Amino acid sequence: MASSKFLLLPLALLLVALSFVPNFTSASLEEANALQKWKASLQIPNNSQIVSSWTPLPTNTSVPTSCPSWFGISCNADGNINMLNLSRSELKGTLHQFPFSILGNLTHFELSVNSFFGPIPPEIGLLSKLVYLNFSTNQFSGVIPPTIGKLSQLTVLIFFKNDLTGSIPRELGNMNSLIDLELSHNQLNGSIPSSLGDLKSLNILYLHRNQLSGPIPNELGNMKSLTELDLGSNQLNGSIPSSLKNLISLQILNLCVNKLSGHIPQGIGSLQLFRLVLGKNKLSGKLPDDLCQGGKLQRFSVSENQLSGHIPRGLWNCSTLIRVRFDFNQFHGYISNTFGVYPSLKFFDVSHNKFHGQLSQNWGKCKNLTALKMAYNKISGSIPREFGNSIKVLDLSSNHLVGQIPKELGEMKGLLNLNLSDNNLSGVIPQELGSLHGLLTLDLSKNMINGSLQRYIVDWVRINHIYLSNNKLSGKIPSEIGKLSQLNVLDLSWNSLTKEIPSEIGSLKSLEMMNLSHNKLSGSIPNGFSNLPRGIHIDLSYNELRGPVPVYAAFLNVSGEALQGNDCLCGNVTGLKLCESQIIMKKKNHFHHKLILVTIVPLFAALLLGLFMCGLIAYRRRKRTSPQNPSGEEGGKFFSITSFDGQAMYDEIIKATNDFDDAYCIGMGGYGTVYKAELQPNNLVAVKKLHSSSENDDHIGFLNEVRALTNIRHKNIVKLYGYCFHARHSFLIYEYLEKGSLKSLLSSDITARELDWLKRVRIVRAVANGLAYMHHDCTPRIIHRDISGANILLDSDYGAHISDFGTAKLLKLDSSNWTAVVGTYGYIAPELAYTMLATEKCDVFSFGVVALEVIMGKHPGELISSLPTLSIDNLLLANVGDRRIPPPSSLVEKLAHSILNVSRACLKYNPHERPTMRQVTELLSVDDRLWMKRHVSVT
Repeated sequence: MASSKFLLLPLALLLVALSFVPNFTSASLEEANALQKWKASLQIPNNSQIVSSWTPLPTNTSVPTSCPSWFGISCNADGNINMLNLSRSELKGTLHQFPFSILGNLTHFELSVNSFFGPIPPEIGLLSKLVYLNFSTNQFSGVIPPTIGKLSQLTVLIFFKNDLTGSIPRELGNMNSLIDLELSHNQLNGSIPSSLGDLKSLNILYLHRNQLSGPIPNELGNMKSLTELDLGSNQLNGSIPSSLKNLISLQILNLCVNKLSGHIPQGIGSLQLFRLVLGKNKLSGKLPDDLCQGGKLQRFSVSENQLSGHIPRGLWNCSTLIRVRFDFNQFHGYISNTFGVYPSLKFFDVSHNKFHGQLSQNWGKCKNLTALKMAYNKISGSIPREFGNSIKVLDLSSNHLVGQIPKELGEMKGLLNLNLSDNNLSGVIPQELGSLHGLLTLDLSKNMINGSLQRYIVDWVRINHIYLSNNKLSGKIPSEIGKLSQLNVLDLSWNSLTKEIPSEIGSLKSLEMMNLSHNKLSGSIPNGFSNLPRGIHIDLSYNELRGPVPVYAAFLNVSGEALQGNDCLCGNVTGLKLCESQIIMKKKNHFHHKLILVTIVPLFAALLLGLFMCGLIAYRRRKRTSPQNPSGEEGGKFFSITSFDGQAMYDEIIKATNDFDDAYCIGMGGYGTVYKAELQPNNLVAVKKLHSSSENDDHIGFLNEVRALTNIRHKNIVKLYGYCFHARHSFLIYEYLEKGSLKSLLSSDITARELDWLKRVRIVRAVANGLAYMHHDCTPRIIHRDISGANILLDSDYGAHISDFGTAKLLKLDSSNWTAVVGTYGYIAPELAYTMLATEKCDVFSFGVVALEVIMGKHPGELISSLPTLSIDNLLLANVGDRRIPPPSSLVEKLAHSILNVSRACLKYNPHERPTMRQVTELLSVDDRLWMKRHVSVT
């Protein structure tokens, strides 16, 4: 017996030891092998932990193997893979080969912040044990598969920041365990399914930044557990359902940037809301009386609606407020009594309303206030002497303020933006403002400020923008202004400044716009201007300047309007008289030209006579020996401005296009059909064959107009190589551009993704440059009259070229046709409907449409009519930008925003309010800092 006990003891110890060895089952081995196959389909950085840790597992050993120690992998107690987290692993690939059917034990699946693309397969519904699913910040496209509704145990579903399209599956309403649903930042469309109201356990619902439309379902009011609801930046319409007041747990409600109308329902304010954001809709009526009744409201915005009435008493002393926006509405009331002391308030904006009365001293008690904006109201009285020292932005512009600027403002050391423009302020600029060393923007324009500019301005070491126009400033411009090295904009126009312009202004290497017009400045343009950058916008008009306009880089493209009103200025600029030295030189050149003509003309006449005689002899010989042309070719006329012989080119193009066979057609327009022709040797051209209905127009007018067009040589205008005017076929021969039209590229999701934001910025700038050349540098000036996405062609490097310019003018030269409405529907300027007179400003309007089309990725449609009235905040790239391409870098985003702002100016209904194309090119060519909002936003 004893011996048997000793034999059993080692066996028992062995069994105990084996019990501590995790067993890697055949099922888990299959899971690992399946993941290996999926890994092979991915693009993975060489330094990734996936490369180093996801090594193949042994399959021919008798020793049990534990759960693989792979990066991002975890197993359950049975050794099966139940967690896969590859977040932020720089992976690129698809889910086509992902083993959904094998990984049935997965509970957590995360691929966030990678570059996965392609569809989410419907097989995802096989992961029946899934609790957590996060595919956010990738490039997944296609629809959300309805099979995802089978994941009954799922609590978290996060798909935000992808390219998902289609509608939200109603099957999501079957996921009763769901707590967090985030589908924001996609391209989802259609309506919000009412079935989401069945998600009684849901805490978070994020559907913002999509293209959802239709009304907000009343059923959403059934989600009693909901704490955060964000439906902002969509196209939702209808009214805000009153059922939302039943969301007793709600803390955040964001419905901004939609098309919601009607009143804000009573009861919303009684919720325990921390954040209520309803801005940029079409809401009307009064605000509910119960706002802030819950006593927790921190962020409140109803900006850019059609709301009216008084501010409800509940907001007067809502001490929890941090950020408040009432701007761009029709609120009214006495400003002094409406608002109280807010100890936590940081941002407050009531601009563009109808408030009246005087400013309260209470604003000085808001110790955390960083931005106070009250522009465009009817506020009167003087400016209070105290505001909180924490203020960075103070905007009291466009009111009825009187009195002097308080010197106490100089104690606000953190002030970045001070805007007191368009009031009735008087007195001098307090020298205490020189203490504002961090000031970026100062706007005191449109007041009655007098005195002179003092030398303390040199203390504004960071200043970018100075606007002092339309005041009563006198004296000289201090030379110290040349030390403001970061200055971008200087506007001192419409004052009474005297003496010479200081040469030190030439030291302002960052200057992009300088307006000194309508003063009493005298002397000559200083030599220091030679250091100013090329492309700067300068306006020196209506002063007492004298002498020649210097040939400096800053004046190469200056317009006559910018120098007019200086009777003693001279130079080779439109609107100015020539200088005496230029007149003498012109006379010498005129005499020199006459001498050349006296010598050359007789020789040239003799040469022509000789050629004529040779030609006459050759013609008589050919007539005797050659057969007659077929009757169908009689009357044919050829003329070529290329290096080819006219007849030979005609024959070669007919051959290259197989007599204009449809197989060679690459486009069609209002005046002709475009064909691709390959001429020998390997010379591709685009041939525009004019419609037969156009061929009876005036021949001489046609030839004269083509000759004018052939003088155009600009890199952003399609080159006209030649033409043929013939009884059978008349056509124009242009350079061939590989990428085709801008319209066709934007209409395809595939090609549109090739146009990143930097390419789009360059396209808009190129079109502007081409139009500016036609309007300002051609003699006579050329009006295109049909600028559209279809008439902008792109080369292999995505360089933009204007095509089909002047075609309507080419073919319709009589006076009545000049007044005919030509162009493409959706791009035509509105004044053509009633004036029937085409001007350069018609092209400017069409350019504005095209520029907006490039940014949006589609024709702007109804936005054209509303764009000029929208605020800058409404024109955010995130709101209107093409979502088919990734967001741009911060620098390129600023450049894109500048295009949006230029588009708004170009689409003004009154043509006289639109900029010229020269001004457009100057604005688009400046550094992006000029195109940041003039008023610094502090959030």
